[in-house]
This record gives sequence, structure tokens and C-alpha cells, in this order.
Amino acid sequence: MNNLRSTRRRFLKTTGGLCAGLAAADCFTSHSRAEDAKNDRPLLGAIGLGGQGTSIADRARKFGDIVAVCDVDRQHAERAREKFGGKAEIYGDYRKLLDRKDIEAVTIGTPDHWHTAVALAALRAGKDVYCEKPLTLTIAEGQLLVKAVQETGRVFQVGTQQRSNARFRQACELVRNGRLGKLQKVTVSLPRSTKVGGPFETKPAPENLNWDLWQGQAAAHDYSSERCHHDFRWWYEYSGGIMTDWGAHHMDIAHWAMGVERSGPMTIEGKMDSAERKRIDEAQHTNSFNTPGEFTVQFVYPGEVTVEVVLGGEGVLFEGDGGRLYVNRGKITGKPVEELAENPLPADATRLYVSNDHMGNFFDCIKTRRQPISDVVSQHRSVSACHLANLSLRLGRKLTWDAARERFVGDNQADEMLSRPQRSPYEVG
Repeated sequence: MNNLRSTRRRFLKTTGGLCAGLAAADCFTSHSRAEDAKNDRPLLGAIGLGGQGTSIADRARKFGDIVAVCDVDRQHAERAREKFGGKAEIYGDYRKLLDRKDIEAVTIGTPDHWHTAVALAALRAGKDVYCEKPLTLTIAEGQLLVKAVQETGRVFQVGTQQRSNARFRQACELVRNGRLGKLQKVTVSLPRSTKVGGPFETKPAPENLNWDLWQGQAAAHDYSSERCHHDFRWWYEYSGGIMTDWGAHHMDIAHWAMGVERSGPMTIEGKMDSAERKRIDEAQHTNSFNTPGEFTVQFVYPGEVTVEVVLGGEGVLFEGDGGRLYVNRGKITGKPVEELAENPLPADATRLYVSNDHMGNFFDCIKTRRQPISDVVSQHRSVSACHLANLSLRLGRKLTWDAARERFVGDNQADEMLSRPQRSPYEVG
């Protein structure tokens, strides 16, 4: 790194984003502006390079230069390196990549059960982090991440990119500004795309895959192709099924609209029919997909707002005593939207954080040191709601949650499930 670039980064970090309200170039001389244009592309590492991991790293290339790639599957790493120009160094262990002092930021696209361990190591190594959703495997992991971000002061963006979509931002602003009257109910619709099946055949792991490292903190199992890569999300050992996979997106929008990004629900009640519960109970012992595929969840939030999670469709419906509003990635509909042309929000209306490029927002925040739009606290809280739903489904009963303490009320059994047993030597902490 040349001296100008290093000096500029130290200045921005120590000023705590003093230039955030200005064009960054205006803080420097015309000579430094010219040098920045040439040299101010951070060096990046990409960790976890399956389909989504490669996709986010590819988007990051618009803003920085990928000099290192890491995956426990050598084929994934080699394929990504070629896609990124053929020059990045390949690593099989993320810790060796993080030892590189020249790398300033990383993307994390590993399976869910590795997000926290890799992110904690990256933060402690002084890297800024873009981490795919769902952020964590457990609520306890989220608490660790929140603390680590606060202690290290690093920029941490979570890949809940719907926050950088104008439709979702508009929907949340309309709700917050009372255009639906008093909010009464939110319906979160998730795709009915959970895979079911098994028992699956076990066999030796491919030579290109470090299967023990892939499993990490989870209990060791013989290799099945259905356990890893894209299908890992249908195993409770590594993920939380559709509830965390898509729920991380849409529960985040529900929280954003309700203004509870630093809080959570008061009660959670998940329900499955007897056939689905029997399938999941049997799957635990038969090497089969074991996350719920048929269920409903009902939350109650402060203000007696009900949030209901249902399967079938993909979007969020807000209902108040003065109207209703629906939003997904393709549309926003409802009378409050239709009325905006004649009755726009006033100048003093509540306005939310504006980002129109999720990866771009991350890199802007690296420069300014301000909070990104999908910050660690809000994303810990929204995925916590998803974890709470899964815990209620697994326990088969209604739970009462103290969001301030992040503990259950009078329920030691449920409290014990805020974390999970971890396999040595891959404990997260």
C-alpha cells in the first residue's frame, strides 16, 4: 500500500467519518484527488465461494480488487479465481487469508454455520466485513458479533439487500408515517420451497473438499452430497430452513417498518401439524432433510401488533385501521401508494436511511466510517426473530421473550437453546 493511501485511510478512521457529509475528495488537495482516483481501491478477500458467495464477491469487484479467495472446496475457489481474473491467491483456510495485512475487507459467503466464526476472526484481524444473510446460526452468536463490532469499530454490512430497494424503503416510510393508521397486523409470506427427502446415501467426500472443516462446529457426520453446498440450508445442523433463509429478508422489512430494529417480539407461537412434526422427528435419525417445510408462526410485538409468518408467496403485507399495503421485490401496491401523487409525504416526514446499491453502501461506509444500512444490531435482531420462531416450532409451544435482556421469561429449557453444542476444535467465541 503506498504512503498516500495508508495515510488517507488512517485519517478517515481517526476522524470518525468527519467527511461523511461532504464529497470525500473535497477533504484533500487536487494532487491527492488524482492519486485517490488511481489508487483508492481496497484490496479484498472473498471467503466462501459457492453460488451466492461468488455473486457477492463479484459485485464487490466494482469497488475493490480481489487478491485472495478461500473455500474448503478447491473447485469453488479455482472457479472463482478464474472468474475474477485468474490472479487471486487461493486459500483453503480462512485464517491464513486473514493473516494478510494488505487485505482491508472481506466478503463472507460461507454456509450459515460458519458466518459468525469467520466474521469474528475478520473483525479481530482489522478487516471490514460484508457477510451474507442469515447473519447467524443462533441468537448467542449474534450477541457475540454485536459486541465484536462495537469493540473493533469495523464496518459490518449484512446482505439483506432489500433495504437498498426503493420499494421496501417507501413501504416502511408509509407505515412509519401513519399512512395506514394504527398498524395492527403484518403478514410475512415466505416461499414454499423447503426440500424434503432422505434418507440419503453416505460416501467418501470428494478429494477437492475438506469435509471436516466444512462441518466446523456442527456434529460430525459421514459425507452426503445433499448435506453441503446449496442444500445445507435444509439441515438444522447448518442453518434454519426457509424461516431463516427467506425470513431473514422479510422479517427485517417488518422490523424496519415497525421501528423495532433494536428490539423484538414479546411472544412467539409456532405451529406445525402432526405429520410435519413426525417427519422432522424421524429425520433427526435417518440422515434426511430436517427443517420445517409446513408451518405458521405468530409473533406479538409492542403496541399489540401481530406479525404472522405464512408459507406461499413472497412479500410483506401491512394492515392498519386506515388501510393496507403490500410490497415485494417486484411491486408495491395499496391505497396509501396510490394517494401519494396527490398527497405526498410532507417535508417533516420520518425518512429512512437511503441506499440504492447495497454493496456500494458498504464501500461508501468503508470510506466514511459511518454505519451501513444493514448494520449488525438491526440484523442480529431480525434474524433473532427467525431463530425464535424455529425454537418455538421445535419446542412445540408458545414462548415469552424479554427483548431487552434477550432471554426467555421463566423458561430455562428455551434459554439453553439460545446457543448450541459446538464440536472441538471449531467452537465459536
